[in-house]
Amino acid sequence: MCGRYVIARTPGQLALPFDARVDDSVGDAVGPSWNVAPTHTVPVLLERLSEDGQLVAELHAARWGLVPSWAKEISIGSKMFNARSETVTEKPSFRSAVAARRCAIPADGYYEWKAPETGKGRKQPYFVHPQDGSEIWFAGIYEWWRIPEHASDAVREGQTRAGRNAGGDGAAGHWLLSCSILTREAPSPGDENPHLAQLGALHNRLPMGMTRDFAREWIAPGKDKAHAAALVERAVAESLGVAAEWRMHPVTTDVGSVSSTGPRLVEPLETLL
Repeated sequence: MCGRYVIARTPGQLALPFDARVDDSVGDAVGPSWNVAPTHTVPVLLERLSEDGQLVAELHAARWGLVPSWAKEISIGSKMFNARSETVTEKPSFRSAVAARRCAIPADGYYEWKAPETGKGRKQPYFVHPQDGSEIWFAGIYEWWRIPEHASDAVREGQTRAGRNAGGDGAAGHWLLSCSILTREAPSPGDENPHLAQLGALHNRLPMGMTRDFAREWIAPGKDKAHAAALVERAVAESLGVAAEWRMHPVTTDVGSVSSTGPRLVEPLETLL
């Protein structure tokens, strides 16, 4: 699974490779974070039809944790920050999104916790990141959820920061944009590639990274279930090639606290020899 990650690049840096427009929703809602957690507001890259009917790549602000359009409460999203690739095209919570609303979720790297070999003691967090310092583009899905009129002022304010005004004048209400990261089975700890073997020994699930070229295909909108299933299959297959370029090192356990942040969280943990 992927429950914490890092995104410290600016919206402009993320948009540039895709010639993407930065949506107004991004504003101050998305800033550098070295400890992104579920329910936080994050940047996502998606493709939509412009007013003149052209497909345009856009960078938006979204709440991490998918809230299906039919959900009664926003709280459902707090546990839906990951979607399993094996079931994403069939699960009611995800199937319509993966068919029509796919996005790419940028990260500088992510955290994973490794259980001690003895089975006892504290888990050790690791930071996983591309060896060349490039960004990761996770395969993601997104949904729009209409904010109910009965929502509290505090909830409404938080939702609106990651949402939009659907009607342009407030009469139609506000909408929340939310997202989820796809995961796959991790490689075997005995994989012949030592870097994939390390990832396999770290955790049994792996977030699915994409190349920039495949990300462009992934975010193209569509409502064909068969096409979506084929894309997911390709994403699963290609994700191992992307992950083979990742490296990992242990980091401070401070990352376990959502209130902890800053570049120090990704620094390698000093080991006494």
